Amino acid sequence: MLSLIFVFLILKPPFFLCSLTDPVCFFRVKDKKNPEGDKDTDCSFFIYAEHGNMKNDYFIGSLDKQLTPKNVHLIFSLYFAMEEINRNPHILPNMSLLVNIKCNLVEEKKKYGLSPKRSENFPNYYCKNQRKYLIVLTGPIWAFSATFGPFRYMSRTPELYYGYFQPLLNVREQYPHLYQIAPKDTSLPLAMVSLLVYFRWNWVGVIISDDDHGIQFLSELREKMQRNIVCLAFVSIIAHQNLSFLKIADKYFNQIMMSSAKVVIVYGDKDSTVQVNFILWQSVTVKRIWISMSQFDRITIKGDFLLNSPHGTLIYSHQNSEIPGFKQFMQTVHPSNYSNEISFVRLWWTYFNCSLSSCNCKKLKNCSTTNLFKWLFRHQFGMSMSDSSYNLYNAVYAVAHSLHEMLLKQVDIWSENAGKGLQLDSWKMFSYLKHIQFINPSGDLVNMNQKTKQDTEYDIFYITYFNHFGLKVKIGKFSGQFPNDPQLYISDEMIEWATDFRQSPPSVCSRPCSPGHRKSPQEGKAVCCFDCDPCPENKISNMTNMDNCVKCPDDQYSNAKRTHCLKKVVTFLAYEDPLGMCLAGLALCFSSLTVIVLAIFLKHQDTPIVKANNRVLSYVLLISLIFCFLCPLLYIGHPHMATCILQQTSFAIVFTVAVSSVLAKTITVVLAFKVTVPDRRMRWLLASGAPNFIIPICTVIQLILCGIWMGTSPPFVDEDVHAEHGHILIVCNKGSVIVFHCVLGYLGSLSLASFTVAFLARNLPDTFNEAKFLTFSMLVFCSVWITFLPVYQSTKGKATVAVEIFCILASSAGLLSCIFAPKCYIILFKPQINSFHKVRKRHSKTENIH
Repeated sequence: MLSLIFVFLILKPPFFLCSLTDPVCFFRVKDKKNPEGDKDTDCSFFIYAEHGNMKNDYFIGSLDKQLTPKNVHLIFSLYFAMEEINRNPHILPNMSLLVNIKCNLVEEKKKYGLSPKRSENFPNYYCKNQRKYLIVLTGPIWAFSATFGPFRYMSRTPELYYGYFQPLLNVREQYPHLYQIAPKDTSLPLAMVSLLVYFRWNWVGVIISDDDHGIQFLSELREKMQRNIVCLAFVSIIAHQNLSFLKIADKYFNQIMMSSAKVVIVYGDKDSTVQVNFILWQSVTVKRIWISMSQFDRITIKGDFLLNSPHGTLIYSHQNSEIPGFKQFMQTVHPSNYSNEISFVRLWWTYFNCSLSSCNCKKLKNCSTTNLFKWLFRHQFGMSMSDSSYNLYNAVYAVAHSLHEMLLKQVDIWSENAGKGLQLDSWKMFSYLKHIQFINPSGDLVNMNQKTKQDTEYDIFYITYFNHFGLKVKIGKFSGQFPNDPQLYISDEMIEWATDFRQSPPSVCSRPCSPGHRKSPQEGKAVCCFDCDPCPENKISNMTNMDNCVKCPDDQYSNAKRTHCLKKVVTFLAYEDPLGMCLAGLALCFSSLTVIVLAIFLKHQDTPIVKANNRVLSYVLLISLIFCFLCPLLYIGHPHMATCILQQTSFAIVFTVAVSSVLAKTITVVLAFKVTVPDRRMRWLLASGAPNFIIPICTVIQLILCGIWMGTSPPFVDEDVHAEHGHILIVCNKGSVIVFHCVLGYLGSLSLASFTVAFLARNLPDTFNEAKFLTFSMLVFCSVWITFLPVYQSTKGKATVAVEIFCILASSAGLLSCIFAPKCYIILFKPQINSFHKVRKRHSKTENIH
């Protein structure tokens, strides 16, 4: 046996995966003529053993009783197990298991009552010839076992409960004689949440019964939901109250209908007031997807399915393999009642291997009733067992295996009791039963030890209801045997064929945030309720429902939809650009114009207008202006280390020469005027060319500043990734900002000094006095660079370089035009004025006037 179990555990995972490849469907017809529906009544099966091959005396008699279809189903599964055991030579050879059946004891108690003395109903002794039972199999109503269990303990009869697992019956101090065969539903909350996550349903309602079992389930469900970001839309705890059922049902009904949740989990005891509420809601169509346990897979006393919804119901059932030969056994035992298929499908679900390829309907919802019936009855049906029936079936086998193991260890009992009723120790057998494990005829491992029993495996069914029948389709499985790695297996083929879940809007509080957006929690609401805000610039979200947008790397930028990061384009002010081409053209034009002006001055160097105000200074100024106009060419094109250094140094030095030349020319005007006053020192300054030394002195100071700049932190090539969207701008970084501002400050102070001196000398009387022109030129120069500062700070990208170039060209053009344009006009168009004879004549007229 141990070797078989080991082989079973090794081979089970492959079988588990393969079981989804063969779809299984179930079919059942509503029985309107049956007033009981799927009502459960208590049935106790008193098991005893006899030597030899014996027949069950109660076999036919039990079926003739007034029983509900559920009871009949239970009795059939019990007799089927006993017949298999009694025919099996490997279990209890030369022995027979027999049963005494007692049903409806709760009703009899209510009707006739019990003796006031407990000892008369359940005596704690046995008469000599009285039959002693090995064990009592009780169920499926747990309240019956809880009520009568202590009395059976007094009669020294152990009890095995075959109904759904009930935690209250698991208290050993209160029920030491009782054991449960049903597995615990410890992994049911995780199984349900896993399905919700699979279908992306994160907004669900919950209906539970107001008892310890329901509250414990809700607590575990909340924990699993929080881990998987699934939220509760509402929780209806249906209490046992004395108020009118109609009033209570209306309250809970409104709570369901007012909620936006399209999926509702139903959990509770099958005999609680939860099912009463659903019966009252049968008259109104509730368009919700119900998720529940197999206890709620039942037909009510009205002849309708309990969880009836146009969207279908999802049911979790303990994984039970189908028992081969069960249908044939029922037909053999009771041929008058179960001679055709309709009688079976009214009793309980019948199963068949539903080959979807043979179905003419691509979607179950679109299938007509006629076509569906034609497809259904092409298959061979087999009778399935309910969970309680399957538990009862395994309970009989557990008793047989326990008794067999006990007898193997006490062989002498056989010879001592040969030909007599076997007097077996039921409590000793009960101790074996609690620890036994075996493989049943359907191939399932049955482990009776609750401590070592693995977590339950669930079959997941989708049930859809038509007018007079229901179709149950197996869509998946859940295995919780490994808590750290639970497995959910879903058949996509069956989902597509049987349901419309993928086409229906999901049950969510808020629509998923599409890529390019992020979730923004709604204040005071659950985490599943949120708004969708677009990602900011240079941040993306490439998946749905992202909590935060991800920042793009510095060398990338986000696209317009904020879903992808794109590679930034490397850019700079190139000669090929229209702007670069235009600025380069202006620079060359102005420099050429300056060369022409210089040529004119050289050609007419002996004329009075050229000689006035020191023609050497004019030549120096014109040459410096030529280089000023050529400076912008260093700003255009791909920056390099050399060009970056030359940009700043050439700009600083050339403009220093130009401004200092203007300052020297202004001082020359002042000295020339002062020469008219008898002052030998003034004449010496003017004759010695002292103003010419201003240029080298000022230039040397600027050279020193530039040397410090280059020695400490020179300019370098840098990448500006933020200046222009989608581009990486290659720029020249200034290096030391402090020294850069010192250079500009020095240049500004020279300009201010030149402007001040020129402004003071603007009204000095002299022929060809250019003080006014110098004043105006410096005014233009200073205005351009003062305007440059705020504009430079407000622009980005290539525009910044263009503004700098424009200011260089504008300020240089201002100097050229204001100082030399009037002189060139006189030289070229008024040559008669530009002569010594005219100058002397004008000078003599001035003296006569004075």
